[in-house]
Amino acid sequence: MNGYLLVFLGAGIGGALRHTVNLGCARYCGIAFPWGTATVNVLGSFIMGALTGWLAFKAGEGWSQPLRLFLTTGILGGFTTFSAFSLDAVLLWERGATALAAGYVAASVVLSIGGLIAGLALIRAVAA
Repeated sequence: MNGYLLVFLGAGIGGALRHTVNLGCARYCGIAFPWGTATVNVLGSFIMGALTGWLAFKAGEGWSQPLRLFLTTGILGGFTTFSAFSLDAVLLWERGATALAAGYVAASVVLSIGGLIAGLALIRAVAA
């Protein structure tokens, strides 16, 4: 099956799961704190670690690359891209590129928040 189709289908499933977690957290934990986003990020990162570890150490060759793509880039990518960010940061750190990992984390957080602020400012300026 085409890789794009696998990612598309998986991302739809992951997005629906994310929406479910967000609604559940809002209902049971309230909306004063972003519990849904925090839950999705931590849970998604845990699942990414468990899944990639299992695929690397236990699954062997029995799992195809398309299935890995569907599960990691598709479902987990639709659920939370934070899991991919976390995996990238840990892989850099495990390779001994500690400074690069720290720079990646810092730059990702600062630039992402900066990008959001810039996008809001742009639309506010245009809409005013």
